[in-house]
Amino acid sequence: MVGACTADQEELTVWMEQQRRDVKPNVQPLVAPKKFVAAPYGGGQVVDPFSNQKLSVALKQEARQPNSLLAAEMSRRKEALEQYPTDSMSMVGSMTEPKSGRQFALLKVDSLLYQVKLGDHLGQNFGKVIRITETEVALREIVQDAAGEWIERTSTLQLQEKAR
Repeated sequence: MVGACTADQEELTVWMEQQRRDVKPNVQPLVAPKKFVAAPYGGGQVVDPFSNQKLSVALKQEARQPNSLLAAEMSRRKEALEQYPTDSMSMVGSMTEPKSGRQFALLKVDSLLYQVKLGDHLGQNFGKVIRITETEVALREIVQDAAGEWIERTSTLQLQEKAR
């Protein structure tokens, strides 16, 4: 049986050599890339569309409109916790004042502890504390929807349990 396989292999080798000689590869030449012509940027004197200046002008224009949710927000003085996003804050506790019964929440931001009460403002979306319980702080925020309209939404900060 071994002898029979070797005889066919010689014929196969001859056929493969013949195929190598006869077949020529047909490779299409690559098209030369188009030359890139750089256009000079002429917007150096124009206000950057992402600048804080442009955003503040747009917010002030929005606040001037009657019935705008932003009108009251733009005219008041900013509070300390409004420079932080709400996702960087964590509620670590709550307290109730014994005499008046007023509730306070303790929020931790950048390893500092802040005490907030009803009506305080926090977060970068014009958040205002509307409810404090033992386990959460509810906020009313003013954000833009997909159509660019300013709407109110409610969000919460939950009490963070310490891992044991």
